[in-house]
Amino acid sequence: MKVLLCDDIKKLGWLGDIVEVNEGYARNYLLPQGLAKVATEGNIRALAKEKAKRAEQRLRERKRIEKAVEAVEGAEAVLAARANEQGVLFGSITEAMIAANLRAQGFEVADEIVKLPEHIKQLGTHNVTLRFADDLTATVRVVVVPEQVEEPPAQEQPEAPQEQEA
Repeated sequence: MKVLLCDDIKKLGWLGDIVEVNEGYARNYLLPQGLAKVATEGNIRALAKEKAKRAEQRLRERKRIEKAVEAVEGAEAVLAARANEQGVLFGSITEAMIAANLRAQGFEVADEIVKLPEHIKQLGTHNVTLRFADDLTATVRVVVVPEQVEEPPAQEQPEAPQEQEA
């Protein structure tokens, strides 16, 4: 069934695109949700202005993302974590921790942009990919250093009470 998209739908198309979908998908999901209309000449003409406006918005968003990629490319995030003597962490460094560190440095990075094959569990330097879009990626260095554990000051042992001879 051919439908006219009324909104951008990930992995299907952009607003104003005419796409071929299964009839059940169109009738049970796209049409009731208002995400698509049956592809008629009247509907196509009605969405023409909205399509042009949305294309302009996507272009502006793309330029903004390209600037963010350019700014963050080659940045370095230094994270401290507790580790044993062999350099194995007592936990792990996650995507959210890396994104929070980069945001603290002033970069525009959401948690879901950081892509790790698995959480970082070793001290050292790691290269991490940031995927802003399918074709826009940046690489940052993540340096994991041992956390300095402050030892409490040595407390004086209270003296045992002296026994008095009677």
